[in-house]
Amino acid sequence: MKKFDIFNRFRDAVIITNNKREVVYKNNKFKRWFPEFSDIKKFSHNANFDICPLETENVENYSPIYNAMISKEDFSARISYQSERGKLQYYDLYATKRWKYTLMFLSDISAEAELNSVENLNKKLKERVVYLENQNEDLMKIKQKAQSQAIRIALINKVSNIIRESMDLSVILISALKELSVMFGTFKAYYASYNNGSFCVEEVYPAKNSEMKKTFEFDEETAETILSRSISVQHTLREFKGAESFKQPVMRIAVPVFHLQNLIGVIVLLSYKKRELNEELEILEAISSQLGNAIIRAELYNKNIQTVHQLQNALKELKETQLHLINSEKMASLGQLVAGVAHEINTPIASIKSNNTILSKFIPRIQDPEISSILADINDVDREAIQRISHMVTSLKKFVRLDEAELQEADINKELELTLDLIRHETKNRIEIEKHYGEIPLIKCYPNMLNQVFTNVLVNACQAIDGKGKITITTSYTLKTLTVSIKDTGKGIEKSEINKIFTAGYTTKGVGVGTGLGLAISAKIIEKHRGKIIVNSEVGKGTEFIITICSE
Repeated sequence: MKKFDIFNRFRDAVIITNNKREVVYKNNKFKRWFPEFSDIKKFSHNANFDICPLETENVENYSPIYNAMISKEDFSARISYQSERGKLQYYDLYATKRWKYTLMFLSDISAEAELNSVENLNKKLKERVVYLENQNEDLMKIKQKAQSQAIRIALINKVSNIIRESMDLSVILISALKELSVMFGTFKAYYASYNNGSFCVEEVYPAKNSEMKKTFEFDEETAETILSRSISVQHTLREFKGAESFKQPVMRIAVPVFHLQNLIGVIVLLSYKKRELNEELEILEAISSQLGNAIIRAELYNKNIQTVHQLQNALKELKETQLHLINSEKMASLGQLVAGVAHEINTPIASIKSNNTILSKFIPRIQDPEISSILADINDVDREAIQRISHMVTSLKKFVRLDEAELQEADINKELELTLDLIRHETKNRIEIEKHYGEIPLIKCYPNMLNQVFTNVLVNACQAIDGKGKITITTSYTLKTLTVSIKDTGKGIEKSEINKIFTAGYTTKGVGVGTGLGLAISAKIIEKHRGKIIVNSEVGKGTEFIITICSE
């Protein structure tokens, strides 16, 4: 109808229906916007209220186009329209009645709706971002707290492991101070023990700040805080009472260390950094508690070690005393025996010697030359035998020397000869004695004791030689040191046994042959002379004992 062509000038889409609900006009805008339009029913079916408050069982009532056609008054609504291609558009619908016609105007608000949707979405996203930021902030706080907790636990565990693994009080304290120093950024950290109101520095970290065993006192406020089992945190210019002032305020943390109810010390941390201490206080309290137990445990351990050392030293002294007593008793018994034997031998020897002298005077008076010669030979043999027996008795008496308890000057070469005379029964017709005696001055010593050493070493050398062999004795004197070497060609000593041969009771001679005391006593005698015995041995080739004695 040409009378409606004016609506082609409208910016909105226009569709006109009559009272029979028949479409009588569509302007050009409508045709462009809805090219698939075929009939009003289908068009009405594709259009829907954007918000539909109706409650009815009639499906047509949910169509805004249908409601616009049946409405007796002007009608408006925001509608959505879904094309056959599935595209959803939004329109503002306005309908008005003119005589028998219903004029419906459709304004495209899809862009506005999309903008609103985007704005709503953007608003929701912003709200979501704010929510996530808040969540993230909470998570960061939780993360920081967890990290702080992890660091605290790691530090406590590290210090705990050090405390468990060591009984050295110094190692425990220095390790704990080092870890605390790193954590709190200190320039000085130390532990001071507590005694009757004053403190004494025991360990300092780093060591360059060391002021060990320095005694000091805190001001009254700090002292009261510490005694009340609380950590004192102050920004101060003085480390303690009477100390020199710092050039700038220093944060001083004083951590009391208790064992049970007793204050045993304090950890002091000094730092130029200013910071709030919250969870760190828990770390300090935990470490302080562990240190208190560790310090007492380490001190008890050290006391036990000292007690063990004292007992070991006492045992060593007891063994040495036992050896000395055994040796003294042995020599005393030997002296008494020798004195008795010498007396018993000297009496008949004196008679024999007297008879030998008388016989020597009568032999020249015998007229028979043959008998005279025979008796003279017998008399000479007897005289030599008497001299040998007298010499042996004299050597025995010299060997024991019970009256020589003080240092005396002695010729070591002669003492060796005396010893060799006494052990002649061990060497006779079996062992060659090779002597290399040096020029030796008189040495201050205990001759009877040294003879005992020489006897033990020489008898052992003889017993180590199976069959025939050789013993080489060498003496020398240089730099006020006497050296005596006794070397044999015996069977030698195993390397594993060399360190044991001077142990009292140890012997390689078998049951009933050796007591295991000879070399142990010899070692003590040489120690008494401020000397030493060195043993060089090779199995199958022999052994050498080198005895050195300082003559000063």
